[in-house]
Amino acid sequence: MTKLSLATLKDVSATATIPAYDRSKLSAGIVHFGVGNFHRAHQAIYLDDLFNLGQDHDWAIIGAGVLPSDAAMRKKLAAQDFLTTIVEQDNNKTAARVTAPMIDILPPGDAKAIIAKLADPSIRIVSLTITEGGYFIDASGKFNPAHPAISADGKNPNEPKTVFGLIVAGLRARREKGIAPFTVMSCDNIPHNGVVTTNAVVGTAKLSDPDLADWIKANVAFPNAMVDRITPATGQREIDLLKDAFKIEDNWPVYCEEFKQWVLEDKFTLGRPALEKVGVTFVPDVTPYEHMKIRILNGGHAAIAYPAALMDIHFVHDSMEDPLIRAFLAKLENDEIIPIVPPVPNTSLTDYFALIEHRLLNPKIADTIPRLAQDGSNRQPKFILPSTLDNLRQGRDIVGLALVSALWCRYFEGTTDSGQKIVFNDASADRLHEAAVKAKDDPMAFLVFEDIFGEVAKSDLFRKRFADALQTLWEKGTRATLQLYLDGKLAK
Repeated sequence: MTKLSLATLKDVSATATIPAYDRSKLSAGIVHFGVGNFHRAHQAIYLDDLFNLGQDHDWAIIGAGVLPSDAAMRKKLAAQDFLTTIVEQDNNKTAARVTAPMIDILPPGDAKAIIAKLADPSIRIVSLTITEGGYFIDASGKFNPAHPAISADGKNPNEPKTVFGLIVAGLRARREKGIAPFTVMSCDNIPHNGVVTTNAVVGTAKLSDPDLADWIKANVAFPNAMVDRITPATGQREIDLLKDAFKIEDNWPVYCEEFKQWVLEDKFTLGRPALEKVGVTFVPDVTPYEHMKIRILNGGHAAIAYPAALMDIHFVHDSMEDPLIRAFLAKLENDEIIPIVPPVPNTSLTDYFALIEHRLLNPKIADTIPRLAQDGSNRQPKFILPSTLDNLRQGRDIVGLALVSALWCRYFEGTTDSGQKIVFNDASADRLHEAAVKAKDDPMAFLVFEDIFGEVAKSDLFRKRFADALQTLWEKGTRATLQLYLDGKLAK
């Protein structure tokens, strides 16, 4: 057994690929907020690939964060010199590699140190993976400057607590010193994530310095991006698997699928690494790719999460091996999601969905239904309800999408069809649970959340389809309801 560190890389190389570059020769060009599994399996992998080509060694990553979990991650990674073992798993093969593009993580909560690094001229990109819920946006996608955390940063701009308050403070420091601004690059699964990030940064700046906000809007680049790689959470299972299979002791390894994709608008203030050499697609407009991925893949994730949970299925691949769930997803995608996704250059949407099915069936990933089901109050308004609204605006029926919303409501009642208790992982769990219990007798009680359902809840057709689906779920159960949907007998 080898404990991962820079000193043990030679020993680790017996079972895993190790970096071809000298980590001590790297210098930082990127500060990244949110050093979680997805970042280490995605952006960090592309940079590791590029560094292995012997190029752009001045674009290494320094991590940053504001949450207690960021402090825990820093402690675990610092103990192994900020190295990470990535285990890439396809249906028929598994391989491990050690990556080293991260050279430090700043102490979370140390605003002074983070702002100082953001003001360093060598930092030319600030990137983010802070999850869909970290952008302080409502159901319409608008930034909420009245959120208590943002409001506090507006009142105390020199002691910011949020990511956006820190970014604003860093940009303020650069402007005062005459240093050109860095690019702010979101890597989160949000439609038009660059625009969303622009609104968050500019909106936060406006609270304390409107002139600075105008300068940011005029001078800072916020490229939109589409990112994709299925990356489950790490638990003791993954840590033990790495020890057993590869004889490597890593405090926080990452298991992920082999597939990855990154489509990025080529808009950067101070240059960028040559990521096109390692598979990143640079385009003038990421919107078509973004729509495809968020609606078809992320929407598919959200669609299967709740029926699988109600049927006591734990793993994603097991849910896709259930004929009812797989057929439900296929019908939903082909009838109500794919038809309203705009065309994508040089891409067949039906082929893309076939790829999604293949990826979801990968048993080695061991992605879980609880992970897909978490944070629905942020994911439903981004991944499901936009498709619902587009169908309604085009005069199309939404039997399947309304069923997805009804399944989500039924899930938040708190028990599976077999009576097992559901453990929620959602910041809005209390209000959703209370409303879901009421909705058993009055389905409209679950549609009162304007910040979630927005315009969709005002549709008479949606309200009827939702109510009918929820009533059927309670009367007949999940399996029977899915079968009625597949038979075309759910709509009354």
